[in-house]
Amino acid sequence: MSTRIAFLKGHGTENDFVIVPDPENLVDLPPAAVAALCDRRAGIGGDGLLHVVRSAAHPEARGMAAEAEWFMDYRNGDGSIAEMCGNGVRVFARYLQRAGHATEGDLKVATRGGVKSVHIAKGGDVTVGMGKALLPEGEVTVRVDERSWPALNVNMGNPHAVAFVDDLAHAGNLFTTPPFSPASVYPDGVNIEFVVDRGPRHVALRVHERGSGETRSCGTGACAVAVAAARRDGADPAVTGTPVTYTVDVPGGRLVITERADGEIEMTGPAVIVAEGEIDADWLENAVN
Repeated sequence: MSTRIAFLKGHGTENDFVIVPDPENLVDLPPAAVAALCDRRAGIGGDGLLHVVRSAAHPEARGMAAEAEWFMDYRNGDGSIAEMCGNGVRVFARYLQRAGHATEGDLKVATRGGVKSVHIAKGGDVTVGMGKALLPEGEVTVRVDERSWPALNVNMGNPHAVAFVDDLAHAGNLFTTPPFSPASVYPDGVNIEFVVDRGPRHVALRVHERGSGETRSCGTGACAVAVAAARRDGADPAVTGTPVTYTVDVPGGRLVITERADGEIEMTGPAVIVAEGEIDADWLENAVN
């Protein structure tokens, strides 16, 4: 392992990430190393880790290299691998811009959830094309203490259960995964969103992200919530041909989600790099061992 490992810290609506630039995929990041880096007391701290690798250098992304030069090798805070992270893509793009690998305008980012289209606005927010939502059939129920709610099963490249509640406090502490049934619907775990209305096409959420616990924001979750709210409100752009936009407040800020007539979903929000430095490789090796 290199004795000098660069890192940055960034966030998107306070969903925060350790960023490890590693163009040639030379840094070994086993789950224990990721968990140590994301530890908020003994490490750098983050909801997850963005491993920045050239697509051609990563076995999971080589097939996307012709379309997207860079691969977001995303890990949850506990070290587990995740398919996608919407806030993470925005921060990933901001890092590429800062490092001179991208400029304002359009670019493509490879993820385990496919290639994502990104637009970096001049001096402002980042928009990510999040793909289309899938709505698998089957009823889902989410429970917290004595309360239970029906939840809509929404897949944004990763699984979500969206429950509309009267009060966000009803979600409880969200330190652990709220019980859901049937368990067979989500064999690999699930992100669970609890949602309240704030106004016309304006909702707010709290979320338990699998592998991370409650986070200040979840980009794919905000998209899933917007889709669920639209269907609840009788809006389906694929049927009407009219795009629908929802403002989604998360604990860490605000995201704007648009579902287009072709089913593609766009998420717009801030992305900030707050620090950079070097990881002590000896500390990391000891933390892993």
